[in-house]
Formats: sequence, structure tokens, C-alpha cells
Amino acid sequence: MEFEVTMLALEEYLPSHTIKILDIGGGPGRYSIALAKKGHEITLLDMSKKCLDFAKDKASEAGVELADYRHSNALDLSQIERQSYDAILLMGPLYHLLTIEERQKALQEAINALKPNGHIFATFITRYAQLLYAAGNEPMWIAKHPDRAEVLLSTGILKCQGSSFTDAYCAHPSEIIPFMETAGLKTLDLIGCEGITIMAEEKLNEFEPDLWNAWVKMNYRLGKNSSLHGAATHLLYVGRKI
Repeated sequence: MEFEVTMLALEEYLPSHTIKILDIGGGPGRYSIALAKKGHEITLLDMSKKCLDFAKDKASEAGVELADYRHSNALDLSQIERQSYDAILLMGPLYHLLTIEERQKALQEAINALKPNGHIFATFITRYAQLLYAAGNEPMWIAKHPDRAEVLLSTGILKCQGSSFTDAYCAHPSEIIPFMETAGLKTLDLIGCEGITIMAEEKLNEFEPDLWNAWVKMNYRLGKNSSLHGAATHLLYVGRKI
């Protein structure tokens, strides 16, 4: 659901003609490959060489070519020419960076690479994502880790020792727009990527295409309603450089 809703946002705000897109922290290249299929010129940048190699294999399997692969860090885009991309995806780094200074740095580096009036798409994990997950999948988590729950609610830091996920910063929905606009962006949208379907994703994944697509479209429509943002596990910010 997160992928499909995000793709609807990309389709709404990106032009249909070919543009240059930088996918920062795009890992195995799922969005890069999907956008390359639509004819865009994509550069995938990630700090994991294994992810980049995996993305190359997946792009080849999909019959598309990415314009470039860059082995680098979101905190240092000095190898990227300034104001050279029409759109930027920052759909990972902002929740893997635990301090406000690092998040500000990563955002500024991305904006530096973006052309004036270019679009940026940034993903955040919400403050309540872990609690939503635990309620549906691991209800004992809150009893086993009351200290982690308290740290999460008070600071936004999610400690993930013993988990396959890394420690993460989980943003409160109310902080996202001010954080992005302070960096010089005009807000176009803030969208909950799962919203009302978060507790039913496995069942939805079994639906026939027509019914599945109906729920994707409904989720996209409701995802723009700010009253539901706290109930999503991911929020997608869409902004324009001014």
C-alpha cells in the first residue's frame, strides 16, 4: 500500500515528459526502477554498495537502465552538481538520521541538488508507527519494552535492539511541514501512505486487482486528510523549491 500510494503521488506531481530525478537513499531501487519505466532519467544514490548492485540486477530484470548509480551518503552530496535535478526522492534518510542536525544537513544537501521550482518527495515514519505495528503484530512489545515506548513518545527515537530494523527517528505529524518549509520549500501535500488500511494490509494484498486499486485510490484520497495523519505509519511530504 505504501508503494502504490507513493506512486500515485509521484504521478500527480511529476510531469509526464522525461525529467532528471535523484533518488537519495533509494536502497534496492524500487522507486528508481518504477520511474525509469515511465521514461525518466534516474540516478540512484545509496551508502550501501550491496543495495546498488542489487538494484542493477533488478533494473536489468525489469528491462530498464538507470542513468547512474552513486555510492555515497545523504549527508555529503558534494559529488552531485548543484541545481542539476528536476526532482529528488528523499524517502529513507530522514528517519534513519537520529539528530535534528543530521536531518537538517541531509535535507539541505538534497535541496542544493534540486533545480529552482523542482519537486522533492520526502518520507517520514510517524511517531505512532511502532505502536500501531505492535498492536497488530506484537502486542507484548509494550509490556516488554515500556522504557522504549516512553523514549519513543517523548523524543521520537525508536530503539530497535534485537530487531532487523535499525534505530529510527519517528516524526510527530505536526513537525513535518515546519521542518521542511524552514529549509526553503513550499508545501504542496502531506499524505498518509497507509492510513485506514494499516491493520488490514495482508488481507488487502489478497484482493483482485480491481478491488485492490479501489482501496489504493480511497487510501490516497483519505491520506491527504490531516486528521488521519497520526494513524499512518509513513507520511509522504511533497514540496517545491522556492
